[in-house]
Amino acid sequence: MPPDRIELIATTTDSGSRLDRFVAANCPDLSRSRVQELIDSSLVQINGQPSKPSQKLKGGERITVQPEPRPPLKAEAESIPLNILYEDDELIVINKPAGMTVHAGAGNSRGTLVNALLGRGQSLSQGGNALRPGIVHRLDKDTSGAILIAKNDFAHAKLSEAFSTRAIQKTYLALVQGKLTGAKGSIELSISRDPKRRIRMSAWAAGKSANARYARTDWTVLQQLGPATLVEVQLHTGRTHQIRVHFSALKHPVLGDTLYGGASQLIIGKTKLPVLGRQFLHAARLSFAHPRTEKEITVTAPLAPELRIYLEKLAVAAGASKIDASLTAFL
Repeated sequence: MPPDRIELIATTTDSGSRLDRFVAANCPDLSRSRVQELIDSSLVQINGQPSKPSQKLKGGERITVQPEPRPPLKAEAESIPLNILYEDDELIVINKPAGMTVHAGAGNSRGTLVNALLGRGQSLSQGGNALRPGIVHRLDKDTSGAILIAKNDFAHAKLSEAFSTRAIQKTYLALVQGKLTGAKGSIELSISRDPKRRIRMSAWAAGKSANARYARTDWTVLQQLGPATLVEVQLHTGRTHQIRVHFSALKHPVLGDTLYGGASQLIIGKTKLPVLGRQFLHAARLSFAHPRTEKEITVTAPLAPELRIYLEKLAVAAGASKIDASLTAFL
């Protein structure tokens, strides 16, 4: 537990250092994101004055840090529009936009998918916990597409079992950098938390890491578009960041996925496409047995508008007459 108040003195060797980096380096109990929050809340001050995270130190400054505890996280109803793909008495499938987190987490309790569901008076299962009602699987914040929500505990239990036994088919679309070898393939590399950068995951060959868990990703090329390849991806396991980690390990990172080495934009000849601003990864389709009736259900999530527009611009720049017809179902 950090002390109530931390006082630091910048020395001449700290001259030129940013405030946020200086505080993070000298307060190991505080994460970088927490330091950012404290600075934004004026709880970090230089010589008694609030400052910006980018403030450069000169040496000799007195920096005070007041690490007040975060308020308890909780799910709260918010009026946020949702794109509903399918709904009945047992479940609901949402086309989640990029930028929306699924549920509250460290430093982020507003604007979540759970809050949006509660905001529409949605009945949700309690099979997870108070922060994750209804949630049986997740999508990364900057991944768009279909996500399945349970409305009651019966549906939650049945769907959770289906995910754990890999009975639910998950199809993604990804734009990866470079040209893949062959028309289709399978990536089988185990995944674990990166030992050096905890926000990342790492891929390992079988037997190379005792903590890594088996993961399999199948891919099929849909269209080659200049320096990038549009692929359809089938997940056979659901490890954290699985698609992103696997394609990065192949040296074909997902476009826009800067955490795993992806570029933020593409350059084709003299044409520089705009910065994408997110990873080009979309949960395009879910196929599953209905938890109550056992009827097979397939739900398709149209490609996010920003991804569709980017594909169209890329096709023109790459000299393709149009997007391949195989993508019609996703547009």
